[in-house]
Amino acid sequence: MSKIVPLPGVQPALLKWARESAHLSLEEVAGRLKKAVEEIDAWESGTNAPSYAQLEKLAYELYKRPLAIFFLPSPPAEPKPEAEFRALPDTDLRRLSRETVFLIRRARAYQASLVELFDGRSPIAEPLWRRVGLDVSKPIAPQAAVVRASLDVPAPGANEWGAADGDEALKLWRKAIEAGGVFVFKDTFKQREISGFCLEHPELPVVMINNSTTKTRQIFSLLHELAHVLIGWRAISTFDDASLKRLPLAEQRIERFCNQIAAEILVPAQDFALQVAGLPQNVEALSSDRFAALAARYRVSREVILRRFRDADRVSQDFYERRKLEWDGQRVGKESSGGSFYLTKGAYLSERLMSEVFARYGRRQISVDEAADFIGVKPKQVDELESRFLRGLAA
Repeated sequence: MSKIVPLPGVQPALLKWARESAHLSLEEVAGRLKKAVEEIDAWESGTNAPSYAQLEKLAYELYKRPLAIFFLPSPPAEPKPEAEFRALPDTDLRRLSRETVFLIRRARAYQASLVELFDGRSPIAEPLWRRVGLDVSKPIAPQAAVVRASLDVPAPGANEWGAADGDEALKLWRKAIEAGGVFVFKDTFKQREISGFCLEHPELPVVMINNSTTKTRQIFSLLHELAHVLIGWRAISTFDDASLKRLPLAEQRIERFCNQIAAEILVPAQDFALQVAGLPQNVEALSSDRFAALAARYRVSREVILRRFRDADRVSQDFYERRKLEWDGQRVGKESSGGSFYLTKGAYLSERLMSEVFARYGRRQISVDEAADFIGVKPKQVDELESRFLRGLAA
């Protein structure tokens, strides 16, 4: 058996920083490497060092960092989620899973690509946030109406929204929001309670939503994050109302405002009032099918309809929480995109980002390696992804 030779030059402080920034404990790293905790601790204290093979596994499999970073004199400057996001309590932010941290890092990489591609300026002459400003101290309905009108989407119940499952509706909302200058990405969040997050930017804001749930829930998450963008509030959001209650009061107010704005955009109060005019004031006796029929009109989840009734004092908070828990239990576990890497990647990436990258690649303004870096794929995958993307636009 060959002897394991410690690798000289590895900085102990970088090993500890990489582990902590990946939200992994010493015990978790030791378990994944099948080593004693004391050995990992020795690497981070400088009394020993990993071998090259061990460092490769740490870098590429556990910490998702380039190998060279472990030889820097000190950790690079990088915002921590605890300092960067404000829509979750600090204790929840510190408990973000390794996979969620990596998704935030991926979104930052996409935003860096956008800054480079567009020279730090929005490709939209008059982005949505310059035309529409949200104010938490002002009434919800008129502000939501302005956002909806600015997005220029069809009226509630229109055929253009597609089937009740929300698949076409999600594409329509996403396209309208990207036309306003916000770059929308999706991914599968293993930390299922996280609904999405946004990275604000004066020119190139990014939203990422959780694909691990139904399309109707993704629609609400998308509109919620859009509200964050329009008030300039970098946030990570959750399906769990308990997290909201642990926030400071000022931040609770903002989260509730974003929920109300999203609900009002999706289910305008004036139209909703017409649809429920014949129902009793207290609607708790309604069947799930009646809630589902209303949800189908607006291509939203039943919970959004229930939220509208709760906000109008037509159901109790207790009823809302019980029904929400019941319907959460019926939620689709994971949606399939056909098992194809290219279908999944095409659905996850911002359409505007892909359009810009492939346009430049087609004109030979960027190399295949540069195109791959911008969209986060391997160089050998660029041509097939470009072909599928262009066929989709032509369909």
